[in-house]
Amino acid sequence: MNLARRTLEQNRSGLPSKVHDEPRILIVCDDNSETARLTAVLRSAGIFSDGAGSIAEGCEAAKSGRFQVVVSTPLLRDGSWRRLTDIAVHYGLGFEVVLWAPHYNFPETAEAMKAGAFDVLSVRDLPKAIEATRRALWAAYLRGTGPDPSAISPQIAA
Repeated sequence: MNLARRTLEQNRSGLPSKVHDEPRILIVCDDNSETARLTAVLRSAGIFSDGAGSIAEGCEAAKSGRFQVVVSTPLLRDGSWRRLTDIAVHYGLGFEVVLWAPHYNFPETAEAMKAGAFDVLSVRDLPKAIEATRRALWAAYLRGTGPDPSAISPQIAA
């Protein structure tokens, strides 16, 4: 085991932390057609994802600790994306939340980022979803909760 990998596998107290071998993305959206569009765009870049059709389902999936990035629409029928950041903090999970909003609004984006969102994207600009997901994966890696993206897939690290 190399030194970099050993460092990732231990947290500050020296105990093993959750390091995953491959990136996991969760898409939380109650519109199946939008989820399918985003899934296809991410897959074209070699990034594979799971889906959740409600905030309750997304929160349960996020609690599993399997995901490094959660992409969510801001408001679903059963709640707000903020429940995801609450789960991340409460359970000490290291996933990043990327919002996928119907419209890009600078004041709302700034507010969302203050509230814990990693990034905010417009649903009209799907190619930026690839870039934001890659950056969020790197953030998880740098925090020690995600795999080294360059070791997984050269497309993700690019």
